Amino acid sequence: MLTRAPYEDLRQTFRWDLPERLNMAGQACDRWANEDPERTAIIDLTGPRRDISFTELRGLADSLAHDLVARGVRRGDRVGVLRSQSVWCAAAHLAIWKVGAISIPLFKLFREDALTSRVRDAGAKFIVTDAEGVGMLEPLPEITPLVPEEMDLPRAAFETAAAGPDDPATLIYTSGTTGSPKGALHGHRVLTGHLPGMQISHDFLDHPDDCLWTPADWAWIGGLFNILMTGLALGVPVVASRLPKFEVDACVNIIREASVKNIFFPPTALRILKAAECKIPGLRTVASGGEPLGAEMLDWGREAFGLTINEFYGQTECNLVAGSCSSLFDPNPGCIGKITPGHEVAVIDADGHPTLDEGDVAVRRGSASMMLEYWNRPETTAEKFVGDWMLTGDRGVWDGDYLRFVGREDDVITSAGYRIGPAEIEDCLLTHDAVATVGVVGKPDELRTEIVKAYVVLMPDYDASDDLAKELQEYVKQRLASYSYPREIGFLDVLPMTVTGKVIRKELKARATAEVGE
Repeated sequence: MLTRAPYEDLRQTFRWDLPERLNMAGQACDRWANEDPERTAIIDLTGPRRDISFTELRGLADSLAHDLVARGVRRGDRVGVLRSQSVWCAAAHLAIWKVGAISIPLFKLFREDALTSRVRDAGAKFIVTDAEGVGMLEPLPEITPLVPEEMDLPRAAFETAAAGPDDPATLIYTSGTTGSPKGALHGHRVLTGHLPGMQISHDFLDHPDDCLWTPADWAWIGGLFNILMTGLALGVPVVASRLPKFEVDACVNIIREASVKNIFFPPTALRILKAAECKIPGLRTVASGGEPLGAEMLDWGREAFGLTINEFYGQTECNLVAGSCSSLFDPNPGCIGKITPGHEVAVIDADGHPTLDEGDVAVRRGSASMMLEYWNRPETTAEKFVGDWMLTGDRGVWDGDYLRFVGREDDVITSAGYRIGPAEIEDCLLTHDAVATVGVVGKPDELRTEIVKAYVVLMPDYDASDDLAKELQEYVKQRLASYSYPREIGFLDVLPMTVTGKVIRKELKARATAEVGE
């Protein structure tokens, strides 16, 4: 926990407080249910407004935990959570942790291939979901879907399992930037690891009327830990609402109805609000992450919200390691911000030594938000580290004590706040009869930062056409996450290849960038 003090004092004096026994269910729910039972945990706007107390939230989690144990779920078992923002989504994660099992957040936007690959890689047997999710799980006959609203759950207290900071707690899959998606396995310390960055990006969350919301899905680490679980742990009410597509009017209504004061807006949401010339008074903090916003967006934010947007930086493997805090220091446009207390971030050279020149952004072991490992991938885990430094895959350079983001070392596509891996999309398209070879890159886009563009070489019996392009788009949309389908498809006679047969994505990226100016 941080208390208000000059930034340098916080950096020098902060130390992680990780007790020998630590279970996130106790940290995010049981503590407040014991100390302040009627305190509001979640403001549920998925229907008529309901204010859910910590006592009620614990009751839901306890009842589901009893059911999981009765079904044979034990410590270390993996249990999926396939739900949108809702009280039961929060309760499901808490229940799984209470048992000592490992929760797997899953997007409702996933399609069959994306969902199947993650669930089977994790070896899950049960998934907590809703009626819609039951239909999505039909291709997985080995999975038992659990819909709490339709179950006769026992109403009894459940003793939260004893756990330690490094005991596995949640398995969050990355975007699959260099092949199939990897599961980042986190211990119970990951929630503690998010708290300093959360407090920094929301100017300490120490006002009595603070209230958190994000349009980001709680299946993403940014929604689940940047907002939901950290908000609960800090005793700040969190708003749950269903917003499958970001719309300005719906956003404004949520803020008004729940008296939201603190928001995490992905950059695309900010651009949509800016394009609509929307102004939202009455907010205390706005945080954003994904890419630097720049001076123009920061200036607009001051006009639209009456405050300075705080940026933050992290990734699934180690989140909220740098950011801005307008109450402590002025932003440096184009920079991510400064190092968050508790983390050690460096820009390192090819030999793994810190440098003041451009290099690889890396985080030293010891950050509480750092993953334990990639699930069942010891070699890939080892490759993620250079000595004691975990490589983020991003390039950066220091501007004084501000970290300036240069670009991604890998080929990840950032679109509408989502990090999208090209390899998974390429693999999907290659299963279509018409596709001989394909390369997928991000094409610059003013609204979404980038859109997914696929360059396709067709099999001999197929001809390029708009109808075929639409067919290929639908093919991906039905199999992967709906946000990751190629919004543009170009047909080429041949792809740029290395001598070893790998697509040279840099050349395709240059082509896509050049198209923007045509």
